[in-house]
Amino acid sequence: MSSIPVTMLTPTLTAARTASLALAGSPTALKNTALEAIAAALRANVPAIVEANRADLEAGERNGLSTGLLDRLRLDDARIDALADAVLQIALLTDPVGEVVRGSSLPNGVKISQVRVPFGVVGVIYEARPNVTVDIAALALKSGNAVVLRGGSAAENSNRVLVDLIQGALSASGLPAESVQTIDQFGRDGANLLMRARGGVDVLIPRGSANLINTVVNESTVPVIETGAGVVHIFLDESAPLEWAVDIVHNSKVQRPSVCNALETLLVHAGAAQRLLPEVLAKLTASGVTIHADERTRELFPQGVPATEEDWATEYMSLDLAVAVVESLDDAIGHIRRYSTGHTESIITNDIVNAERFLNEVDSAAVMVNASTRFTDGGEFGFGAEVGISTQKLHARGPMGLAELTSTKWIVRGSGQVRA
Repeated sequence: MSSIPVTMLTPTLTAARTASLALAGSPTALKNTALEAIAAALRANVPAIVEANRADLEAGERNGLSTGLLDRLRLDDARIDALADAVLQIALLTDPVGEVVRGSSLPNGVKISQVRVPFGVVGVIYEARPNVTVDIAALALKSGNAVVLRGGSAAENSNRVLVDLIQGALSASGLPAESVQTIDQFGRDGANLLMRARGGVDVLIPRGSANLINTVVNESTVPVIETGAGVVHIFLDESAPLEWAVDIVHNSKVQRPSVCNALETLLVHAGAAQRLLPEVLAKLTASGVTIHADERTRELFPQGVPATEEDWATEYMSLDLAVAVVESLDDAIGHIRRYSTGHTESIITNDIVNAERFLNEVDSAAVMVNASTRFTDGGEFGFGAEVGISTQKLHARGPMGLAELTSTKWIVRGSGQVRA
């Protein structure tokens, strides 16, 4: 842990708290105006963002960042445009603040209601993901929260430019620039300080490697919403249609292998292995995927690399895939229970009974039938963007959007009643 006292963050956290009070009372129209200004600033400054990002990419290559992390780090014209689109989509979403979750009237006439309110100050610790800077800032703003960001040294140049643009857009829109702040200037100590800032930060959200997430969960004194690594599974049931199996597995693994909803382990029913595996694996290898195969898979696909015990628990974030043949749906579910990180699992099947068993018995944040695991995403779910994908079971689970950045409070309205 850092030897720097937490009080070093006091000016930042005090400013964040003050900003959060202003945001909590801001009308939706003002917050949407600020979001539109952020989107416009992103589009107007693409060259500056790309230049800063290029410096981060070059440093990352020198420092030996993995291919997966370099992909997550990269910002280009298309990705910046997509970020701006996501911000505008968030502006179109219903403001969760003030939403009545439930309510009733007591027999004595007292009216009670539970309404959504912002958390206040949200801390986020992440690495090599400059898109998170924009996504979190936009979601925090719309949900009435101030946010303090620790974005990691790998994306320091990109994040600096992005935060400057966001703060400028906030000020121009009449909202406090301190609604979005970075503590990257504290280096690695910044993350440690944020983890110890209980009382100054209302909730802390980590996004990144399993090591980063585990460190935050284990060492933070601030309440944590745990996002998780993605050891993601697909099970090809005995009745799986060949075309669906080929296309869904390929999309889940290859479309963007560096992200947490990408497929990492493929399980195949023994009764369908000979029918499905040759074509499924042929399309994968044609796209450069290395197959880490168990013994039964290698009987049908000899060029596979022998799988080890470690492979079943690995989030590759690369063009690597672990493949195993299993005897039954029960064996597939058992394998998933043992090795899954609780992120996303999918079954490809034409058997309704097996589909429902899989949905009911697999305990992950997202469970799918006949669909690519790449759909587990806040943007795909209609949230505009996501805070992260929660693999815990308290408060939030799965892709986290605006509602997941709120808590609730009870409003009680009376007219002189006293309790008997």
